[in-house]
Amino acid sequence: MAPQVKLRQVDEYRWEIPREGKMRTRGLIFASQKMISKIQEDQSLQQVANVATLPGIEGASLAMPDIHWGYGFPIGGVAAFNLEEGVVSPGGVGYDINCGVRLLRTNLQRPEVEPSIEELVNTLFRNIPSGLGSRRKDLKLSVPTLHEVMRYGAAWAVKNGYGDKDDLAHIEAQGQISGADPELVSDFAKDRGKDQLGTLGSGNHFVEVGYVLDLYDDDLAYKLGLFRDQITVIVHTGSRGLGHQVCDDYIKVMLKAAQKYGIELPDRQLCCAPLSSPEGKQYLAAMAAAANFAFANRQMITHWVRESCQQVLQMGPKDLGLELVYDVAHNIAKIEEHRVNGKTKKLCVHRKGATRAFPPGHPETPAAYQKTGQPVLIPGDMGRYSFVLVGTEQALTETFGSTCHGAGREMSRHAAMKVAKGRNIVRELAAQGIVVRGAGRGTIDEEISEAYKDVEEVVEVAHGAGISKKVAKLKPLGVIKG
Repeated sequence: MAPQVKLRQVDEYRWEIPREGKMRTRGLIFASQKMISKIQEDQSLQQVANVATLPGIEGASLAMPDIHWGYGFPIGGVAAFNLEEGVVSPGGVGYDINCGVRLLRTNLQRPEVEPSIEELVNTLFRNIPSGLGSRRKDLKLSVPTLHEVMRYGAAWAVKNGYGDKDDLAHIEAQGQISGADPELVSDFAKDRGKDQLGTLGSGNHFVEVGYVLDLYDDDLAYKLGLFRDQITVIVHTGSRGLGHQVCDDYIKVMLKAAQKYGIELPDRQLCCAPLSSPEGKQYLAAMAAAANFAFANRQMITHWVRESCQQVLQMGPKDLGLELVYDVAHNIAKIEEHRVNGKTKKLCVHRKGATRAFPPGHPETPAAYQKTGQPVLIPGDMGRYSFVLVGTEQALTETFGSTCHGAGREMSRHAAMKVAKGRNIVRELAAQGIVVRGAGRGTIDEEISEAYKDVEEVVEVAHGAGISKKVAKLKPLGVIKG
């Protein structure tokens, strides 16, 4: 086990890893006193320090309160690199490229849906393929069509009847990362993805029907179209086998590139290439293609959520009012403009298990949210709650407009399975009034609430530190798990 990194408490919500050795900058971790001892149990703080050694890093190597050990970068890691000397690293994006979450609101209140929740969850489970390797038998894409999906993202889905144009105005980057090049995605990656569009996949992915339990800011909630006891739906998934394979393919490319360009790596998993190099540009273009696949995936799942609700609740779209509040990416590297030391610079911001959190008035904040700030969606676990926040000016100046993305795992899947052994998790959740369906018992057992940090504590740090602002707390009624 590596020696513990030095850590200095800055204030109630901030901890610093001082710059030393080959670090080019300091590490900055957002966490409470209670969280930090748990965070120190794995190697994630060492990973924050390792990221700080990479060429061209601007500002601090950052970690959000849901930080835990990941591949190369910690999950919950954020780092920005200038375009001249800086690098791009697949480990700073993750295997599930553009894993992300979207929130839908409705016109309905909890008493209108609660009696039908079991039927609704069963219908969603039937209509949305879930689980490891899940595929759609009714939607196999030809290679030219798959290329269109990778170029146009959610816009492809809308054009083909899955939702409407208004949805696109409520998605990060309008659901389409520019510069995507499907030709730079391997045939194997395409083969893995061609019949996975519109599927949930496995792991912590889910569709959750819930309701607004509490509001922290009535005015902001009203502007986001949220009210107490309102029925909501969360969709959480990513780019499936296609994105995973893109990451795998480019890790091999980046290991060679790091050697070729003489980049010293404290950890091979941080393999990277200069942003200005052919390898760096190719990865960004392939990553954008996978990210667009993920945007299209969530858009199509939304279509089947709407259909399922109409079918079970016997209501038309207008009465149902299943409108998209927002859709945010959690695993992505994006070229953005930020102010550093008083100068505006173009940077490549890696957010791995982190959410963009732009403030009111920012040019990339959607028109509907220019006065509120960009909605930030923080899902918890299937037994507790999720949160809606908004981006802030503080986030823009301190974290390149970033905040946390979820509860963050506290227990490995294997450990969670051991804790769940001999228990009936579905029955336990049913006793709490939560209906759960999963591809298999193991899928549900490894996602028990105890496997995660309490998302309320994570959100409290983000809110207390000022890098996002609490708006609403959501409680699950029914969940389908990947």
